[in-house]
Amino acid sequence: MFTRIITAVFVALAAVTPAWAAQPTNLELYRSVQTQVLRYSHFTVFDSVSAGINNGVVTLQGKVTMPYKRTDLEKRVAKVAGVTKVNNQIEVLPASRFDDELRIGIARVLYSNSGFLGYGSMVSPPIHIIVDRGHVTLEGVVNNNLDRALARSLVSGFQVFSLTNGLKTIAEAKAELESL
Repeated sequence: MFTRIITAVFVALAAVTPAWAAQPTNLELYRSVQTQVLRYSHFTVFDSVSAGINNGVVTLQGKVTMPYKRTDLEKRVAKVAGVTKVNNQIEVLPASRFDDELRIGIARVLYSNSGFLGYGSMVSPPIHIIVDRGHVTLEGVVNNNLDRALARSLVSGFQVFSLTNGLKTIAEAKAELESL
């Protein structure tokens, strides 16, 4: 008898709960999408993917080193509860021995530096090194402006066509998330 009453209450509550209550907020959806990207086993420090969320439509942007990563990430994100559509704008970086050597060299210099040992020991290191035809972009999150400047300084020792420092501090990243 008691079980029937509880079941009836749950059924009644489910029937009168507004549809919007079941929909995740943009921030919740963003975090779920971010988790799917970061937990992708082939996602490395040489890939960078960001997501924009608008009423269940996810726009993926960024650059990856292999074509299968682009496809796999789209499939993973499409399975997230609350995602209604995925607009995949991820670019695949061209294959280049020169770019590969730059990636590895820069990663070694950055993550072996005593100032970045803590970053390198993380499961998903926060500094991403994007190399596209000799043009280098640093993306991700660092603790402070000193770390951002140190990363730029270390990478500027390499002969590259251009260097863009897109690193954000934790405070900047937090403010950006709060605006979602």
